[in-house]
Amino acid sequence: MSLVWGNIAAILIGLSGGLAVGGGMVSFLIVLDIVPRLAQMTRTFDRVHVFEAAMVAGVLFWTFADFFDWGIRGAPILASIFGLLAGCFIGMLAGALTEVLNVLPIMAKRLGLGGYIVWLLMAMVLGKVAGSLFEWIVFRI
Repeated sequence: MSLVWGNIAAILIGLSGGLAVGGGMVSFLIVLDIVPRLAQMTRTFDRVHVFEAAMVAGVLFWTFADFFDWGIRGAPILASIFGLLAGCFIGMLAGALTEVLNVLPIMAKRLGLGGYIVWLLMAMVLGKVAGSLFEWIVFRI
């Protein structure tokens, strides 16, 4: 019986984590107007659906790569180049998020959680810390 409850807990944790990450990514894309700005910069307003399809395809590819533990066996130089590019992306993402940090207060106000914004932030921080510790302690050691 405890195995059933453990599986149910794992499903709920995975689903809620996926919803949190997916919701954050979608809100990030919407608030920053990533797709419209990309279409504006490339002057391809009639092909916005191609950009959206490319984002969905990228998400699906990397989801399958993570789930099925795909890997590229190659020289460490490839890993270094990929790491550099991924680091640049994360750095730019962090910089862009500092500009739109007001997303949380706006979301809390619209959901009627204005008085609980500190609790909302603490839950997010503690969840991130707990998840990181869990991964490093359970999966890395």
